[in-house]
Amino acid sequence: MNAQPRVAIIGAGIGGLTAALELHAAGIPCQVYEGVAELSAIGVGINILPHATRRLSRLGLQDELAAVAVTTRESLYFNRFGQRIYTEPAGLAAGYAWPQFSIHRGDLQSVLARAVRERLGEDALATGHRCTSVEQDDTGVTVHLGHPDGSSSTARADAVVACDGVHSVIRRQLHPDEGRPVYSGYNMWRGVAPWPKILGGAGMIRAGWLATGKLVVYPIRDDIDDQGRQLVNWVVEIETPHHADRDWNRAGRVEDFIDRFADWHFDWLDVPELIRSSDGILEYPMVDQDPLPWWGRGRVTLLGDAAHPMVPRGSNGAGQAILDAGALADALTRHPGPAEAFAAYEAVRRPATTAVVRANRTNPPDAILREVYERTGDRPFDRIEDVIPVEDLDSIIAAYKRTAGYEVAALRDA
Repeated sequence: MNAQPRVAIIGAGIGGLTAALELHAAGIPCQVYEGVAELSAIGVGINILPHATRRLSRLGLQDELAAVAVTTRESLYFNRFGQRIYTEPAGLAAGYAWPQFSIHRGDLQSVLARAVRERLGEDALATGHRCTSVEQDDTGVTVHLGHPDGSSSTARADAVVACDGVHSVIRRQLHPDEGRPVYSGYNMWRGVAPWPKILGGAGMIRAGWLATGKLVVYPIRDDIDDQGRQLVNWVVEIETPHHADRDWNRAGRVEDFIDRFADWHFDWLDVPELIRSSDGILEYPMVDQDPLPWWGRGRVTLLGDAAHPMVPRGSNGAGQAILDAGALADALTRHPGPAEAFAAYEAVRRPATTAVVRANRTNPPDAILREVYERTGDRPFDRIEDVIPVEDLDSIIAAYKRTAGYEVAALRDA
């Protein structure tokens, strides 16, 4: 068996493209198969935290990302009355050796796809190739593929990595009896709008709480017009007893949620006006899935959302997929065959991501907002120190960083 297997990567999202670049850097041949006929800039904003930027920087992508992203300098927390609860530096400003980027998901995917095509060759990223199933034997894996014209084909590889997202075909094949997604009880609407810089134009803002309405706001592109405005990403989350199935591209309706934010007129942001300034709105339920007891078998494994779909809180979904990709390449370089390498990869990443999935359910960074909401009875305060000690706020943030793997000291020593 080859020490450097030819790997089929299923899916050209953030995880799949990063995996291709990591494998290429490690000298491991790979091929990416993507179901859509042409990659497009779907989605809205995401954050790349320093532990993930560290991996992308090692791949030589930091400058290109900095050119299309906003370099985040701080995280800010407010109640629904616009009162500041807590501020902490982020990225380079917090002492990390790597920045935190706020970026449009389409811009990140474009940077990664361009790098894959330039480094691995145009044919290394095959679009219009949707995986329908895989079959493995003693010598490799057969990948069954469907095409937009209705035809089908097969491809052979030494190993397969499923990066095909929350609706992963390969996850369903490996775990046919898995339960349904777990709904958190909260629904999410999101969009982007051109807007003047908010509080310096380099902060990630979280405000309110889920019971009455929570807002997340951050810029994802700088200087988008001659007025010097930014493209600002916003997310609202509301306690909702029902939800639709997971679809990242589902259109949402402003009338379904805007009333919750009708009086959010702060001296630093007019929230209803920001929301109404968006060209389109997307809706997504805050769901995840219970962590799996195992990801893969033999020559097949899972990565990113296919392995560990998580509630999109904590700005950490894309980052964990990027960390998966680095660990995968590391394992394949250290072990003699795909099965042994995949087992080692899973032994590292499955416990780590399970901890993040569970933390995102209960105590992500915005648990600060929950604490203040509960302690004040959803009322304004005179001094935040009279509501909750700053040390308690610090500890909530520090605990999540420790769980998610991006404490400053831990990254410095790694």
